[in-house]
Amino acid sequence: MKLTKSDVEKMKEEIEYRKLVVRKEALEAVKEARAHGDLSENFEYHAAKKDKNRNESRIRYLERVLKTATIISDESKSDEVGLNKTVQVYFEEDDETERFKIVSTMRGDSIKGRISSESPIGAALMGHKVGDRVEIKVNANYSYYVIIRSIENTGEEETDTIRSY
Repeated sequence: MKLTKSDVEKMKEEIEYRKLVVRKEALEAVKEARAHGDLSENFEYHAAKKDKNRNESRIRYLERVLKTATIISDESKSDEVGLNKTVQVYFEEDDETERFKIVSTMRGDSIKGRISSESPIGAALMGHKVGDRVEIKVNANYSYYVIIRSIENTGEEETDTIRSY
């Protein structure tokens, strides 16, 4: 997976927070629920265990991603599509225009308009300029064309959070 230095820092911060704060709270919740007696029908105990396990799973996931990640930086020129740039493209096939931001994989969230630089459209657009007609290959049998209408350097924003799973 390709990550920026900022992605790595945010992930390290989340791991530390989960280990020092969330883990402690989760263990306390399990201990308190266990004190309520019969564990077989103790909903609070099972919910607390589930929360504790979810936290530990997230920590393992983030640590695994960090171990295998490749650090990247945006090498694009100011007039080219690159990381943390908002792009407006015209979809010829649909006769529609859309705006989205190109981000690293860990920040991708299509519902919020953030497209991964490793997705078919993100990868195809990288390095192109306004006015370029770009072929987006979805698979061996299907592709479509877009025309880049504008590129705006929006930078990294606080809302560009590290996604869950």
